[in-house]
Amino acid sequence: MKVEYNNLYTHFVFTTLHREPLILEKSRERIEKYITGIVNNNECHLYAIYANPEHVHFLISRSPAISDQQIANIIAASSERFIRENKLVPGNFRWQQSCSAFSVSKGEVDRVCKYILNQPEHHRKRTFAEEYEAFIKYYQKRIKPLTD
Repeated sequence: MKVEYNNLYTHFVFTTLHREPLILEKSRERIEKYITGIVNNNECHLYAIYANPEHVHFLISRSPAISDQQIANIIAASSERFIRENKLVPGNFRWQQSCSAFSVSKGEVDRVCKYILNQPEHHRKRTFAEEYEAFIKYYQKRIKPLTD
Protein backbone atom coordinates (compact mmCIF):
# COMPACT_ATOMS: atom_id res chain seq x y z
CA MET A 1 0.00 0.00 0.00
CA LYS A 2 1.27 3.47 -0.83
CA VAL A 3 1.80 5.81 2.12
CA GLU A 4 0.70 9.29 1.07
CA TYR A 5 1.50 11.16 4.28
CA ASN A 6 4.03 10.44 6.97
CA ASN A 7 5.76 11.94 9.99
CA LEU A 8 8.90 9.86 10.29
CA TYR A 9 11.41 11.93 12.26
CA THR A 10 14.62 10.39 13.54
CA HIS A 11 17.38 11.84 15.71
CA PHE A 12 20.61 10.06 14.79
CA VAL A 13 23.86 10.02 16.74
CA PHE A 14 26.93 8.75 14.87
CA THR A 15 30.10 8.22 16.88
CA THR A 16 33.69 8.13 15.65
CA LEU A 17 35.51 4.82 16.03
CA HIS A 18 36.58 4.41 19.67
CA ARG A 19 34.97 7.81 20.37
CA GLU A 20 38.18 9.53 19.35
CA PRO A 21 37.86 13.33 18.98
CA LEU A 22 38.84 13.41 15.31
CA ILE A 23 36.43 15.95 13.82
CA LEU A 24 38.22 19.27 13.90
CA GLU A 25 36.41 22.61 14.03
CA LYS A 26 37.97 23.62 10.69
CA SER A 27 36.34 20.57 9.02
CA ARG A 28 33.04 20.57 10.92
CA GLU A 29 30.98 22.67 8.51
CA ARG A 30 32.20 20.80 5.43
CA ILE A 31 31.26 17.45 7.01
CA GLU A 32 27.86 18.79 8.04
CA LYS A 33 27.16 20.07 4.50
CA TYR A 34 28.17 16.76 2.98
CA ILE A 35 25.88 14.77 5.28
CA THR A 36 23.08 17.25 4.50
CA GLY A 37 23.57 16.53 0.79
CA ILE A 38 23.44 12.78 1.34
CA VAL A 39 20.20 13.12 3.30
CA ASN A 40 18.60 15.37 0.67
CA ASN A 41 19.65 13.04 -2.17
CA ASN A 42 17.86 10.12 -0.51
CA GLU A 43 14.29 11.43 -0.26
CA CYS A 44 14.87 12.76 3.24
CA HIS A 45 15.02 16.21 4.81
CA LEU A 46 17.59 17.36 7.33
CA TYR A 47 16.34 19.71 10.07
CA ALA A 48 19.47 20.14 12.20
CA ILE A 49 23.02 18.83 12.34
CA TYR A 50 26.05 19.41 14.53
CA ALA A 51 29.39 17.63 14.27
CA ASN A 52 31.21 17.42 17.59
CA PRO A 53 34.80 16.12 17.75
CA GLU A 54 33.72 12.52 18.55
CA HIS A 55 30.08 12.39 17.51
CA VAL A 56 27.51 13.92 15.18
CA HIS A 57 23.85 14.62 15.93
CA PHE A 58 21.33 15.10 13.15
CA LEU A 59 17.56 15.13 12.86
CA ILE A 60 15.90 14.03 9.65
CA SER A 61 12.49 13.22 8.30
CA ARG A 62 12.43 10.39 5.83
CA SER A 63 10.31 8.78 3.18
CA PRO A 64 8.71 5.47 4.18
CA ALA A 65 10.52 4.03 1.13
CA ILE A 66 13.78 4.03 3.11
CA SER A 67 14.36 2.67 6.60
CA ASP A 68 16.42 4.22 9.39
CA GLN A 69 18.92 1.37 8.90
CA GLN A 70 19.22 2.03 5.16
CA ILE A 71 19.73 5.79 5.47
CA ALA A 72 22.21 5.30 8.33
CA ASN A 73 24.24 2.87 6.22
CA ILE A 74 24.22 5.22 3.22
CA ILE A 75 25.27 8.24 5.32
CA ALA A 76 27.98 6.31 7.18
CA ALA A 77 29.58 4.75 4.10
CA SER A 78 29.46 7.89 1.97
CA SER A 79 30.60 10.31 4.68
CA GLU A 80 33.47 8.02 5.76
CA ARG A 81 34.70 7.94 2.17
CA PHE A 82 34.31 11.71 1.77
CA ILE A 83 36.15 12.46 5.03
CA ARG A 84 39.03 10.11 4.14
CA GLU A 85 39.36 11.21 0.50
CA ASN A 86 39.42 14.88 1.50
CA LYS A 87 41.72 14.29 4.48
CA LEU A 88 39.36 16.17 6.79
CA VAL A 89 40.61 14.28 9.86
CA PRO A 90 43.96 12.73 10.72
CA GLY A 91 44.38 9.03 9.87
CA ASN A 92 41.92 6.53 8.44
CA PHE A 93 38.53 7.86 9.55
CA ARG A 94 35.73 5.45 10.49
CA TRP A 95 32.43 5.60 12.33
CA GLN A 96 31.54 3.06 15.02
CA GLN A 97 29.86 -0.07 13.63
CA SER A 98 26.53 1.05 15.09
CA CYS A 99 24.72 4.32 15.67
CA SER A 100 21.72 5.45 17.67
CA ALA A 101 18.40 6.37 16.10
CA PHE A 102 15.67 7.89 18.27
CA SER A 103 12.17 8.52 16.95
CA VAL A 104 10.88 12.04 17.46
CA SER A 105 7.28 13.24 17.32
CA LYS A 106 6.36 16.21 15.15
CA GLY A 107 5.69 18.24 18.30
CA GLU A 108 9.27 17.65 19.50
CA VAL A 109 11.06 18.64 16.25
CA ASP A 110 11.75 22.27 17.24
CA ARG A 111 13.02 21.29 20.68
CA VAL A 112 15.33 18.60 19.28
CA CYS A 113 16.63 21.02 16.63
CA LYS A 114 17.50 23.55 19.34
CA TYR A 115 19.21 20.81 21.34
CA ILE A 116 21.30 19.73 18.35
CA LEU A 117 22.26 23.27 17.35
CA ASN A 118 23.22 24.09 20.96
CA GLN A 119 25.84 21.32 21.15
CA PRO A 120 28.87 23.56 21.87
CA GLU A 121 27.19 25.10 24.91
CA HIS A 122 25.76 21.76 26.00
CA HIS A 123 29.17 20.07 25.98
CA ARG A 124 30.69 22.73 28.16
CA LYS A 125 28.53 21.22 30.92
CA ARG A 126 28.38 17.53 30.04
CA THR A 127 30.67 14.96 28.39
CA PHE A 128 29.51 12.84 25.49
CA ALA A 129 29.32 9.78 27.79
CA GLU A 130 27.08 11.70 30.22
CA GLU A 131 24.98 13.00 27.35
CA TYR A 132 24.55 9.54 25.87
CA GLU A 133 23.51 8.03 29.19
CA ALA A 134 20.91 10.80 29.58
CA PHE A 135 19.66 10.11 26.04
CA ILE A 136 19.11 6.46 26.77
CA LYS A 137 17.20 7.30 29.93
CA TYR A 138 15.16 9.99 28.18
CA TYR A 139 14.24 8.04 25.08
CA GLN A 140 13.78 4.66 26.71
CA LYS A 141 12.09 5.62 29.97
CA ARG A 142 11.15 9.29 29.59
CA ILE A 143 12.64 10.01 33.04
CA LYS A 144 14.43 13.30 32.60
CA PRO A 145 14.01 16.12 30.05
CA LEU A 146 16.48 16.29 27.16
CA THR A 147 17.74 19.74 28.14
CA ASP A 148 20.00 20.53 31.09
